[in-house]
Amino acid sequence: MVNKSRPVKTTKTTRINRSSGGDFFSSKTGRLDLSDGSTFGGKMPDWQTGSFTGEVVFNTGMSGYVESITDPSYSNQILVFTYPLIGNYGVSLASAESGKIQVAGVIMSELAAHPSHTKPEISLAEWLKSQNIPVLYDVDTRSLTKHLRVKGTMAGSIGTTQAKPKDMKLESKIISITEPEIYNPKSKKKVILVDCGAKDNILRSLCAMKLQVKKVPYDYDYTKENYDGVVLSNGPGDPTDYAPTIAVARKALKIGKPVFGICLGNQVLGLAAGGKTFKLKFGHRGHNQPCMESDTERCYITSQNHGYALDAKSLPKNWDVWFRNLNDDSVEGIKHVSKPFFSVQFHPEACPGPTDTNFLFEKFRKLL
Repeated sequence: MVNKSRPVKTTKTTRINRSSGGDFFSSKTGRLDLSDGSTFGGKMPDWQTGSFTGEVVFNTGMSGYVESITDPSYSNQILVFTYPLIGNYGVSLASAESGKIQVAGVIMSELAAHPSHTKPEISLAEWLKSQNIPVLYDVDTRSLTKHLRVKGTMAGSIGTTQAKPKDMKLESKIISITEPEIYNPKSKKKVILVDCGAKDNILRSLCAMKLQVKKVPYDYDYTKENYDGVVLSNGPGDPTDYAPTIAVARKALKIGKPVFGICLGNQVLGLAAGGKTFKLKFGHRGHNQPCMESDTERCYITSQNHGYALDAKSLPKNWDVWFRNLNDDSVEGIKHVSKPFFSVQFHPEACPGPTDTNFLFEKFRKLL
């Protein structure tokens, strides 16, 4: 199936942008091939060669593209931005949520030719080029997003020649540090941050509360150490792939000290408690997901980035569904009825997105 609104055809090389150095870069015809046989045409910079494969997902956020493409939860994914203009304020590396670009590729409708900001460090195109991240622009992203909403997320390949579905193999990745790191070492209260691909603002949020934070690898057993609480971070992929993380979290629940899960951490906590997870059709990725707290029926607008969810019916007794998504009624948070264990599927640390739920960090701190 070929997207007729953006036919793939040979065109002359065009010049679309000017770098900060004053030199133009030229574009060439490119394409996105999906594993269901669909094709969406676009353009790519002439420096881009080869083909690039990943799971094709979409994000509905109107801003925050720097934070999104550096979020480790997007590892191995080709990110489609639904907002029509991307790159308009350039790139400020201070906004990054990790030390590098994490996405496998970027797809957009229009790549801003002249970024404007008070503190621009580099253009989006130049930044992507510096890390060899493929970009496909001038794409009918509305049509592509509607296709993914109907068919579901799937593997895809960015390139100049047709890619075959059999070649679009996706390999799961776990993003984690290899050795523990300690922050605020003189603080009295000690928190374990389990790194499954933690965004930097989770660490910043914990440090801002004057907590000592020991950031540990995803498979690190911290249960024999002296600590006051545990934070299970976000991260990419299928939560059931994190067997060591789940096993250690199960031991931590028996100890009884506070446990706070975020995004993937919500799924890990649910699995450790005895629940089950499933893959959503196209996931939740954006900054305007409405969630309702079950106890108060209060609604919060949340930032989200996940493709899996907990099965509410699989939760064992003494565990309640704490938040639900008002769009599809999926589980957005769980908590134990009497012990200090709770988690949310959304991102209370934001970056990007609303900070409506950052009070959850204070809730965790008070439990320590």
